[in-house]
Amino acid sequence: MNKLSRLAIPLFGLLAAAGAQGQSSCASDGLPQPVALLERFISADCESCWSDPKTARPGRGELALDWIVPGSRGDDAPLSAAASRDSLERLHALGRKPPLQAEASRLKPRPDGSQLRVAHGLPFDNYIGTSIELKPASGGPWKAWLLLVETVPSGTEGSPVERNLVRNALQTAWDNTTQLSKEEQNRLLESRPMSIPEGANRERLRVVGWVEDARGQIVAAAQSRCRPAAR
Repeated sequence: MNKLSRLAIPLFGLLAAAGAQGQSSCASDGLPQPVALLERFISADCESCWSDPKTARPGRGELALDWIVPGSRGDDAPLSAAASRDSLERLHALGRKPPLQAEASRLKPRPDGSQLRVAHGLPFDNYIGTSIELKPASGGPWKAWLLLVETVPSGTEGSPVERNLVRNALQTAWDNTTQLSKEEQNRLLESRPMSIPEGANRERLRVVGWVEDARGQIVAAAQSRCRPAAR
């Protein structure tokens, strides 16, 4: 059984689970915005890339994300259980081709004063409620990415670095705000349930999100952290 055989990723889309926030708080509240997004792309054909000691590492205040890209060997690829077609959409958005082995991309947000909040509830059956909320500082349109990630600690599953493995992804566009009320324009919200892949460690799941302007520039980014409920 290969290192990632338990990390299968069926990617479905979503609504928010109620009641979870009463048991714990998992949101980006109080956390600093990442100073950069380090996105690491690994071909599902390249098993050694997952355990490569030269894997790109995030700098201070940066957030690393890990995408497994479908390989030429299909289901026979050693990392195929974790491959996500969402990775192809992300590569397309970045203007990049699928890597033969591994490559990385680093993007620095240019904050414009917009406030971004991401949050999630507790798992329920095979779903987890997620949300992304933007309080914009200026007019749109905007494109939002919301990712469900599993944080894999360094030394786990054969990885020499901590990884935030993308398990599910949602894209949404807020581009018709002129038809919204002023209150709605000041608070753009998307909340949906994301499916949890079989074998995922539910205690390691969290969400990461960012919003891009019409030029594709990241204006705000956020990541969740869970805190125990107050007693």
